[in-house]
Amino acid sequence: MSRSDLEDEADARAPTHVQGAASFSKFIAVLQIIADAPGALDIAQLTKRAPFPRGTVYRLVSALIAEGLVAQSGEDGTFRLGPRLLQLAAKTWEDFDLRTIARHFLVSLRDQTDEAVHLAVPSNNRMVYIDKLVGSSSVQMKTSIGGQVELHSTSVGKAWLSGLPDQRLLEVIKSLDLRRHTPKTFTTPEALFDELKRTREQGFAFDDEENEPDIRCIGSPIFNRSGEPVGAVSVSMPVYRHDERRHELCARLVRQTAKLISTELSRIV
Repeated sequence: MSRSDLEDEADARAPTHVQGAASFSKFIAVLQIIADAPGALDIAQLTKRAPFPRGTVYRLVSALIAEGLVAQSGEDGTFRLGPRLLQLAAKTWEDFDLRTIARHFLVSLRDQTDEAVHLAVPSNNRMVYIDKLVGSSSVQMKTSIGGQVELHSTSVGKAWLSGLPDQRLLEVIKSLDLRRHTPKTFTTPEALFDELKRTREQGFAFDDEENEPDIRCIGSPIFNRSGEPVGAVSVSMPVYRHDERRHELCARLVRQTAKLISTELSRIV
């Protein structure tokens, strides 16, 4: 084999590099850092977490802001995900099988409770709302499709966690930052694990003002045909509209709705 043949063979085996891929990866890395942050980040925090020089981070963030993928607060200069990114995410969820399958059941749940109903899926140790329906009351939760909430302090998060097998559940709990949001938030692995065992036994999770004051939520896990939890459905309401009768009604309806969605999902996914 000639030298030119050897060189041609080596070129054929060499990895193909897409022009601009390195720059694209940097943009994605910065977006992911902002998305994964428990709160808004300022430029000092962002440059500390990003593996790039400060000047590079400035240029990346400026470009992302210009494209509407990142937004900057005018009050304190902190960064958050921008409206264009959320619009793209919402468009993706519109075609998502679970959202499509669940919609009819969510409407029924909303109509029977006249409260806010949420559908959420896990993403990077959080839950992401992929659908929301509201009741007739003027007092509603300030949540939106694409919004992220933590696992340990919400009914959708605790519901999803309760569906995991014990070994996987323990691994996930160890990876969580059990931040205290209210005096009722579970902030130790032991307390959270005990709460999730109760959740598993009763078939629903109860967020008793654990994520935010004056709001209570009831959620149940949704399973695929393999028995894996793939999401959760919940009903949320202000404390003043929650009593023992409403609790029993919503818990029963949420469990029923989650089972119906799981059954329907198992036929397709």
